[in-house]
Amino acid sequence: QVQLVESGGGLVQAGGSLTLSCAASGRTFSTYTMGWFRQAPGKEREFVAAVSNRGLNTYYSDSVKGRFTISRDNAKNTGYLQMNLLKPDDTAVYYCNAGRSLTGPWLNYWGQGTQVTVSS
Repeated sequence: QVQLVESGGGLVQAGGSLTLSCAASGRTFSTYTMGWFRQAPGKEREFVAAVSNRGLNTYYSDSVKGRFTISRDNAKNTGYLQMNLLKPDDTAVYYCNAGRSLTGPWLNYWGQGTQVTVSS
């Protein structure tokens, strides 16, 4: 089973940008759809974006569409989430996961995530 480690979070002002990375272990990463999720304090984890196993198809939540871009580099076993025009509402812990389609199902495994804080 693939394991995933998120990185790249930080503190940024509203309107700024960040790029998150998701490093995968194992040789099966390229067979999985990859997704990003986030969880804000006091809220449930929510879907953010997904990219198909070869990177040809993407899917975004309405709240990030047009601002975030998901991508992957299977040669590096790494996925990315480019986040632009960040808003305070984007503040959350961000997680990546692997699944079988753009809408899941997703692995029952969650890493530690990476904190993104957007100041107003």
